[in-house]
Amino acid sequence: MPGDGHHWCGERRVPAARPAADRRRTSAQEVRDCRRTAHRHHAGGRLAAAVLSQGFSVGVPPGLIRLHQQPIILDGHIDTAQRMLDGNVDISARLPDGHVDVPRMKAGGISAAFFSIWVDDTYGPGRAYKRALALIDAVRRLAATAADVELATNGEEVRAAVSRGHVAALMGVEGGHAIENSLEKLDGLYARGVRYMTLTWNNGNDWAGSSMDPNRAGGLSDFGKHVIRRMSQLGMLVDVSHVSDATFWDVLATMTRPVIASHSSCRALASHPRNLTDDQLRAIARNGGVVGVNFFPVFLDDHFGAQYAEVNRRLRPEFDAIRARHPGQPGLADFEIDKLRGAHLQGLDIPDVSRLLDHIDHAVQVMGIDHVGLGSDFDGISVLPRPMKDATSLPLLVAGLRARDYSDSDVRSILGENFLRLLSAAP
Repeated sequence: MPGDGHHWCGERRVPAARPAADRRRTSAQEVRDCRRTAHRHHAGGRLAAAVLSQGFSVGVPPGLIRLHQQPIILDGHIDTAQRMLDGNVDISARLPDGHVDVPRMKAGGISAAFFSIWVDDTYGPGRAYKRALALIDAVRRLAATAADVELATNGEEVRAAVSRGHVAALMGVEGGHAIENSLEKLDGLYARGVRYMTLTWNNGNDWAGSSMDPNRAGGLSDFGKHVIRRMSQLGMLVDVSHVSDATFWDVLATMTRPVIASHSSCRALASHPRNLTDDQLRAIARNGGVVGVNFFPVFLDDHFGAQYAEVNRRLRPEFDAIRARHPGQPGLADFEIDKLRGAHLQGLDIPDVSRLLDHIDHAVQVMGIDHVGLGSDFDGISVLPRPMKDATSLPLLVAGLRARDYSDSDVRSILGENFLRLLSAAP
């Protein structure tokens, strides 16, 4: 049964976890092995580019060739739309910074991604919905003008886009305050192509509490229950990333359709309130949902999280100055802040890709293979697990999964098939 925590899920075997001490002892070697596998015998240094080129196979492990022949790698959450809108950035061309553009998505083998329609908490009533519409328009313009990007709203459209060699752009709203307490505005978001909504961001709203609220006690109001029932009727996935524990359990008690956590990691391995407890992971599995494991090192490792908090404290005056230079452009301000913060994080104890793999392992062991995906948070975070640097680094993760004895079928499930199943099942 899904989510019972056993090491077997259907007919597919889930790799057993290694002891924590063993993981620490081998992580550096594991990263080196992943890097060698992902870069071997390719002049450009990119496994994904190699295996996606017709006919290339010399020296690449057969399992990885099979895996990348028709990959569907779907990222559950990227924060690139804010940059596209506020900075007027064209991501159809390769960019010198950030994590995501279309050429780098293709180089990393990313077939599809949910572009986050993130509405900053500074947008109040009368402005939040308009901000969401502006971000949606930015994604739709990309799909209309880029020859190799297609807008998608369901699993079939994703598969069709990928079959044509294109990137599928999906949309999910981050922050339920975007609907301004209006079911009609929720309907408007769905009509424009939004297929999930994260009920809160770091701020709660009138009908749902956030994991980052001061007391974290707020749950789902009666109106909030109307919101998620309407989402279910529409076929819009309910996203429980960012919500308070009370809101989470209210959602699971109300929903009958599968929910997602688009970009969350495991609280058993890192105690950040943004992460999910094992009980929450099991509840999502029983519900039939999927968790996209977040790449952000702060959500992967408590020691690094403490270092990150200290860097934030020291840089607070500079962050405030950046925001003052970009009034009304929170996405652009946060992108500049992340660059500054990222420079100050170098040299600290940034966890490596093996720690990200540990979180994936843990989620699989608790939930079962059919309920785990990826939610990178690209372009919304200031640092990635070493030695990852941007969307081109996905082959390191794929190689790491294969090195941990996941089958091709299991890796495909994690990379995208689990999210696609929910997209295809939505009414």
